[in-house]
Amino acid sequence: MKSLSRLPMLRNPRFWQVARVIIFCLALLPFVFLLQGALLNTLGADPARELALETGRWALRMLLLSLAITPLRELTGLTGLFPLRRMLGLFALFYAVLHFIVYMVFLLALRWSEIGSDILERPYITVGFVALLILAAMGVTSTKAMMRRLGPRWKQLHQLVYVAAMLALLHLLWILRTDLFDAVFYGTILFLLLVYRLVTRLKKRRTRAARRQAV
Repeated sequence: MKSLSRLPMLRNPRFWQVARVIIFCLALLPFVFLLQGALLNTLGADPARELALETGRWALRMLLLSLAITPLRELTGLTGLFPLRRMLGLFALFYAVLHFIVYMVFLLALRWSEIGSDILERPYITVGFVALLILAAMGVTSTKAMMRRLGPRWKQLHQLVYVAAMLALLHLLWILRTDLFDAVFYGTILFLLLVYRLVTRLKKRRTRAARRQAV
């Protein structure tokens, strides 16, 4: 697959600039369609629930796509993919915030006093809120300036993205309950990404150990 990186088109920076613009627009389309559906009242009998479910699904989808960028980049050698990880991660945060806003406005009717009790007493809201906090922390620290300021701690913080993904998946499945397709589909993708990360980390450790022994 690394032969892809030798293709002239994929080595052209202009190609990746255009690709980023196209992917940005595509990632924004679900928001546009949901907004249109809300304004035209075409989201079904329970539009609040539909908005909550779809914003939650898209937050998880964007997060999984963001996590898939590193394996794709390593397998294909396409370094132009790297900036897409941050973009998709920020879109995951965007849809997660929308999910929280829908919950606050339509499901909780802006009863701010009930937020704390909901977070503490309803486990599916607890895990979802923790996932949102992790994504928010990662979004705030995603700039190059924050990378330099945090140093090694930046990498440690951003490794929590896998925890956020697991919590987000658990939160969504807790809401859906009987929808086994989502459980199998998104769960399988996350499992494969975790296995890939584990395997690559083990390989790197063995390589470092072999180098030390050689010295």
